[in-house]
Amino acid sequence: MVELDHKNAYELLVATILAAQSTDKMINTITPAVFAKYPDPTALSKAEPAELEPLIFKSGFYRNKAKHLVGMARAVVAHHGGKIPETMEALTSLPGVARKTANVVLGSALGKNVGIVVDTHVSRLAERLGLTQQTDPVKIEADLMELLPAAQWTDFAHRLIWHGRRVCFAKQPDCDHCSLAPRCPSASTIRETSPAKTKPITKTKAAKAPPTQARLSRPRSLPAKGRR
Repeated sequence: MVELDHKNAYELLVATILAAQSTDKMINTITPAVFAKYPDPTALSKAEPAELEPLIFKSGFYRNKAKHLVGMARAVVAHHGGKIPETMEALTSLPGVARKTANVVLGSALGKNVGIVVDTHVSRLAERLGLTQQTDPVKIEADLMELLPAAQWTDFAHRLIWHGRRVCFAKQPDCDHCSLAPRCPSASTIRETSPAKTKPITKTKAAKAPPTQARLSRPRSLPAKGRR
């Protein structure tokens, strides 16, 4: 499941545009204030980019994102009656919306398996798993779509993204705890090239002096309740 908090297609579209060059965790701290002030495309279409910038500053590239968000909302109102369109062609005609963003909205908010989301995680894992030799996201998506039935496209992307964020990291993938390692053609190579894990150096404990009578008679302190 997509990790951007949303209640409808509009909110997911806004959140996905904001998530470019940022993290879902960060965007989820920003969007509540945005959605409170601009609850739908009509409200957002009446704003000026400068009004939006302070709310989305932490997302990075906030000036361009503000322009895209306001432009998107105005296009939705002008050409789609204030409703988020439900086709790839219509979505990608909106300012700030490329194919990846359209796939996120179509698959996760509108229930339409039109394509496969290809972000940095999907690109990396698809290559490591030997599912593609392409580097261009559009070509990677085409290869993956040929391998899977359409009904699985959205869920497959979610699984790869989840796995890429928690196990198959870009720099030091955790192959030792990866359930896909037995089937992954890259696992053995990654293990061989990973830096050797060394045990931490422990200091030799100095001999303790025998306890004094006062220390022997002092009751032990009990651990605080609930502490782990």
